[in-house]
Amino acid sequence: MIKVLHNDTCSKSRAILEYLDENGVQFEILDIIKNPLSEVELKTILKKLGKTAKEIVRYFDPEYSTKYKYSEQTEEEVFDVILHNPQLMQRPILVKGNLAMVCRPVENVRFFID
Repeated sequence: MIKVLHNDTCSKSRAILEYLDENGVQFEILDIIKNPLSEVELKTILKKLGKTAKEIVRYFDPEYSTKYKYSEQTEEEVFDVILHNPQLMQRPILVKGNLAMVCRPVENVRFFID
């Protein structure tokens, strides 16, 4: 079953849920705001994505850019930012088995579910 790392305030995240539902794809919603990922879970997601924390942080988000200087942060510092501020992680992220994908743009989901 596909797991959707979801932020309800994100229009792209809501669009993925709608797309999956319209296409009859079964999924489980993991609300990363109400139930933030643990350190182990975040490391696991990064491994499945094949990406670093620096590659999935929303560095262009005003909340991030006003508090942090992306170019000056280490991988570990960005990981910690995401861990404690899950809204600053790219989303939505779909997870299926050992694979994960950031589904931006939303249309990319078709490559993941086919």
